Amino acid sequence: MCGIIGIFNCEWPVSRRWLSRGLDSIRHRGPESGGIWLSRDRNSALGHARLSIIGLENGSQPISNVEGDCHVVVNGEFYAYEAVRRDLKARGHVFTTESDSEIALHLYKEYGTSALQHLRGEFAFVIHDERNQYIFAARDRFGIKPLYYARRGDAIYFASEIKALFELGIEAHWDVEAYYQRVSQISLADRTMFKGVYQIPPGHYLIGTRETLRIIRYWDFDYPVDGETGQRNRDEVEWVEQFRALFDESVRLRLRSDVEVGCYLSGGLDSCAVLGFAQRHASNPIRAFTIAFEDKQYDEVGIAGRMADFAGARHFPVRVSQQDIADNFMAAVRHSETLFSNGHGVAKYLLSRAVRDAGIRVVYTGEGADEILAGYPHFRRDMMVSGQNVQELMRRNKVSMGILLPEEGVAPPENIERLLGFVPTWMIAAKGNAERVKRLMRPEFRNGIGVRNPFEYFLAQIDLHGQLENRDPLNQSLYLWSKVMLPEFSLNFLGDRMEMAHSVEGRVPFLDHMLVEFSAGVPVDYKIRAGVEKYILREAAKAVITSEIYVRQKHPFLSPPANCTGPDPLNELIQDTLRSEMLDSLPFYDGEKVRRLLDELPRMTPEARMIHDSTLMVILSSCLLQACFSPRQDRGRDESSLEQEPDNAAAHVRA
Repeated sequence: MCGIIGIFNCEWPVSRRWLSRGLDSIRHRGPESGGIWLSRDRNSALGHARLSIIGLENGSQPISNVEGDCHVVVNGEFYAYEAVRRDLKARGHVFTTESDSEIALHLYKEYGTSALQHLRGEFAFVIHDERNQYIFAARDRFGIKPLYYARRGDAIYFASEIKALFELGIEAHWDVEAYYQRVSQISLADRTMFKGVYQIPPGHYLIGTRETLRIIRYWDFDYPVDGETGQRNRDEVEWVEQFRALFDESVRLRLRSDVEVGCYLSGGLDSCAVLGFAQRHASNPIRAFTIAFEDKQYDEVGIAGRMADFAGARHFPVRVSQQDIADNFMAAVRHSETLFSNGHGVAKYLLSRAVRDAGIRVVYTGEGADEILAGYPHFRRDMMVSGQNVQELMRRNKVSMGILLPEEGVAPPENIERLLGFVPTWMIAAKGNAERVKRLMRPEFRNGIGVRNPFEYFLAQIDLHGQLENRDPLNQSLYLWSKVMLPEFSLNFLGDRMEMAHSVEGRVPFLDHMLVEFSAGVPVDYKIRAGVEKYILREAAKAVITSEIYVRQKHPFLSPPANCTGPDPLNELIQDTLRSEMLDSLPFYDGEKVRRLLDELPRMTPEARMIHDSTLMVILSSCLLQACFSPRQDRGRDESSLEQEPDNAAAHVRA
């Protein structure tokens, strides 16, 4: 796991000193070594900051082929790479390292961009094809590993994190369109909070030449069309056994490492299943780490500890207080480069720090199961037809109200039922969040970007005919949720960024593409059975988890909200920040309205305060992003201005 940067077709010779500055800004991703490759004309370059996991002695990057005409930098892990390597050697390819990363270069030379079909794992890479004079950059199927790019004139810049692009001379401007989508909880797969800075979407690759830039899809979830689910003649036992076999293989492959592998462990089914299967393959007790909150409603240490004992693992609670969250909020925002809706991102940041301090570089994580097997409460609501059942679901999921489940009385987004034939529950909840935020925005902002329908804009970029038509509504909801929340929220914000902030590599067994492709075809009544979510996983993991976990309902990972009725460091941070000039420096919010809400909080019911907590977290993190990166507050500049050499921003590329 590493950090990568790249420049292609720069107008001026690239300076090693400025490349080093870019790498230094993401040194936390790879603190052990670094490397730089420069083209002969010095107009293109690749850089790499390394965290050694496999091939500890000779896995440095960038890596070049023996002909010297093709060069690669990789962030991530490729699984089952040994068999691929043997096949490539038999075809005459010469390897120069023991690293799994090198197979990407040789697969590209053998298969071109179809090399992606031969890769299994989480990855982002950039290949410079010097002979053909183009750049090939790709991101894994689910967006587990980040990869950003920006254009400056005819040049293309790449980096694992946005802050590295800023160090390479890309200027920071708020992207107001993407910002509004994000506060509406409808993030766009190719956008960021910053104008002109884009992401390669999950399951896509980029081809860039001196004249053109194309983004091409190479993978998608491809849920079955109604009536063509495939292998319907399987019985339940066969479905469960096949799922168990694929999941077990995925867990086993991710144990491959030249360093110790630990595990993040909550009181939920997903991480407990990972630990249960992993411990069966491990030669020693796995060290498992659990966040311990002060508020017992959110604390799962006891449940996780019993699971660790059952599996034969070693359990380590990591205490996280409201003071800890307040003290580390700014650092977590800087590493995330996006908005927060809860303090759980900071808690994950602190968990990863504890794992690093324990000497562990690699951990299993449970992300992805909810997205492929319908684990969240809003998916259960989508399958319920009885109003009584819906009300019971809401009563039992108070911590989800206003975040994952809609408040009573919130109308569905306009035109969604016309476009889809139904309205996913999570979209109704997102609309409620958007309305709360919108009420606090400046009139001039609301009258401009704020009049748009973020849901329609999102759906306009989805292949409704090819991916959603004639699919089961639950699978449609899963597909759309995975386009919005899986890469940006679960994998980037809560995953890669908070882990790699402390040089910790997260491995995600539920997002092995072979397992996901199988799960897409699983009948929906094996995903949710009689209101029980992730039914097939429960049955597959029953032997390796406690009975307590087997029957436990999904409890989303959230940290306790700020307490505004008594002493609370997190509340003090919110109050101090949102009553300061920092809020007024943002182009989005009406300071008077925000402060009026702060004044009203103590008089609200606890349930009402909890619903507003996510809104306040969004505004707080917006202020801290402004403090971290100083993005300009205008509507952005003309793209043509990127083609002009500014007075000082291009100096970094001069010899």
